[in-house]
Amino acid sequence: MSAPQILCLGEPLVEFNQTPEGLFAMGFGGDVSNVAIAAARHGARAGMVTRVGTDPFGAALCDLWAREGVDAAHVIRAAGEETGVYFVTHDAEGHHFTYRRKGSAASKLTPVNLPTDALSQAQVFYASGIGLAISDTMRAAVAEAAQITRAAGGLYAFDPNLRLALWSLEQARAVTHSAMQSADIALPGLDDARQLTGLQTPEEIAAFYHDLGPSIVALTLGAEGVLISVKGEGLRLPGRKVEAKDATGAGDCFNGAFLAALTTGHDPFQAADLANMAAALSTTGYGAVAPIPTLSQTRAALNSAPRP
Repeated sequence: MSAPQILCLGEPLVEFNQTPEGLFAMGFGGDVSNVAIAAARHGARAGMVTRVGTDPFGAALCDLWAREGVDAAHVIRAAGEETGVYFVTHDAEGHHFTYRRKGSAASKLTPVNLPTDALSQAQVFYASGIGLAISDTMRAAVAEAAQITRAAGGLYAFDPNLRLALWSLEQARAVTHSAMQSADIALPGLDDARQLTGLQTPEEIAAFYHDLGPSIVALTLGAEGVLISVKGEGLRLPGRKVEAKDATGAGDCFNGAFLAALTTGHDPFQAADLANMAAALSTTGYGAVAPIPTLSQTRAALNSAPRP
């Protein structure tokens, strides 16, 4: 297998998502794993850098990546350790997450575990604020991995992906803003960005992240679409109309499809248009992974949809 174009570092999780009948269906999540799968389904060679336990959940994740064509050569199976899990419940206010991940195998990843050669060959290294929040050792690994990839001419893509259950807003602001200073591509969501920046309008937020360092900002706006800005040149793409059931992982789907499109020759505006549709399609089923469309499905939806 050729070296991955996109390497994703962080914590994969097993998901239990509540169905309308009240039962919980087992699936998979963890933002970086979702991104890797979305990228693979959209035509990129994607790989994971992480640790999982030797429990059945770790085995299930490895089986998942094998089915999805995600390179798991740099996934460490940690004997006697546990893989994180989470639950998704739904009510009139949306979807809610409950985690069981403290002390997970992934949280014990260190810079020693990094695949230097693979990172040097990657076109894009991807990480998120969740990886920075779960442990100091993973935070150090993310910083070093970004440095390795950028030193070799690759790009660092970062989503602040705020989870206040993991750390305080003040710490999240300081750490994610610092991470953005070395990023080439910023992939924030609007709600997270409003809390992290204290700003309200998408245009203000995009300018804020540009000022920190990234030349590309793709600010996802939920059902309202995305603002894509390249060196200050911004374009709003409205949301695609679908029969949405579950928005779990939609932002991750956008990120994976967007990065895949960039690595396969699209410019950022074309990539954002494709990823905007992919993210919309991902809300038409339940769970973070199962509804992620393939490249052919996303293209077919784009070709059949009226232009916004």
